[in-house]
Amino acid sequence: MTTVVHLLRHGEVHNPDKILYGRLPNFRLSERGQRQALTVAEAVAGHDLAYVVASPLQRAQETAAPIAAAHRLDIATDDGLIEAGNVFEGQRVAVGDGALRQPKAWPYLLNPFRPSWGEPYVEIAHRMLGAVHRAREKADGREALCVSHQLPIWTLRRFLEAKRLWHDPRHRQCSLASLTSLVYDGEALVEIVYSEPAGTTDPKVTGA
Repeated sequence: MTTVVHLLRHGEVHNPDKILYGRLPNFRLSERGQRQALTVAEAVAGHDLAYVVASPLQRAQETAAPIAAAHRLDIATDDGLIEAGNVFEGQRVAVGDGALRQPKAWPYLLNPFRPSWGEPYVEIAHRMLGAVHRAREKADGREALCVSHQLPIWTLRRFLEAKRLWHDPRHRQCSLASLTSLVYDGEALVEIVYSEPAGTTDPKVTGA
């Protein structure tokens, strides 16, 4: 029996100050992000979705809304899909700018392999995998769609592909409103399919 769990990164966020918003509340989709969510809803209109679940953060819930509405489903919420914790949230963190230039921030940068500035990669992978298994059980033989965030989705993908979890963020394949689809035969993962129904975006865009 084939079950597909789609991991959808949320759409573009209204973030005029270009801060790392992380888990902060009240960060909504921009107008472009709303269009991206509608584009994905159109792209999956013919899919056999049985379950739509999202991170509790506003941008994820707003991305899930048109998809759930089109399939006449309620949006479930799973904390396992939330953005990664980060000590720099609420600050500007571009290279050579903002928080990273302050000496008090440097101790958090000592171990990029963990990483030392936030939630450990292995913990991200484990909680995301738990959310995926819960969604797979809910869909059972059909399809589920989980709305999450760039770093958690990319970390889980690397975990499932048995790759090291630390990585260069500039090389993530997880554009805004992209789909990373996990195809299961029973409980066995047999394929990972990546698609960009709303087009490609720069992986270095501030936020998640």
